[in-house]
Amino acid sequence: MIYITGDTHGRFERVERFCERFQTSREDVLIILGDAGINFSGGRHDRLKKEFLESLPITLFCIHGNHEQRPYTIGTYKEKLWHGGMVYFEEEFPDLMFAKDGEVFELDGKQAIVMGGAYSVDKMVRLMYGYGWWPDEQPSEDIKVDVERRLDELGWKVDVVLSHTTPLKYEPVEVFLSGIDQSKVDKSTEEWLDGIEGRLDYGKWYCGHYHTEKKIDRVEIMFENFEEF
Repeated sequence: MIYITGDTHGRFERVERFCERFQTSREDVLIILGDAGINFSGGRHDRLKKEFLESLPITLFCIHGNHEQRPYTIGTYKEKLWHGGMVYFEEEFPDLMFAKDGEVFELDGKQAIVMGGAYSVDKMVRLMYGYGWWPDEQPSEDIKVDVERRLDELGWKVDVVLSHTTPLKYEPVEVFLSGIDQSKVDKSTEEWLDGIEGRLDYGKWYCGHYHTEKKIDRVEIMFENFEEF
């Protein structure tokens, strides 16, 4: 079975409870829609999280968010083919995988394309206090080209989109943080996704990022809820 949930930010108690409740196994897959928070603190802190997750009876498939380092910038990660697309993994933690942006995965007979990344509205706070922040949190122009090339190959038709943030038109403005000047928020990723959404023939679009749960048309924003994929 394949399941899906929103941001975890390095806290996996609800994932553990989910595995216990549904008696999952390694054959089951849980998609985390970005901000898993696994490669965030570095060193021992991240290792403890990975050891805990590897002990759970489930396989994790994570989209890139904006509160985590990109795996290909970490020397211990390698690439492998998984369900038709490339993922990053560490040999020590083989059941903990990160999707490569622009890859298309065959999941339960459906084609799913991945488009991760977003802008961090808490960027300055994280820089001020020495928390993790990485300048490549949003998709680069090269990644955008790769995504659009894959969509060209697919004839701009796909069953499912897995992204971290939403297309601009679907932003849940009612949950925006107070005190944040939205005119200073870089929304280039949302604008790019907006253009894609307008052209793409798709069945379902899953995303996270906003710490809310909401369905609008075929777009679903997820947070702490779990669903079958």
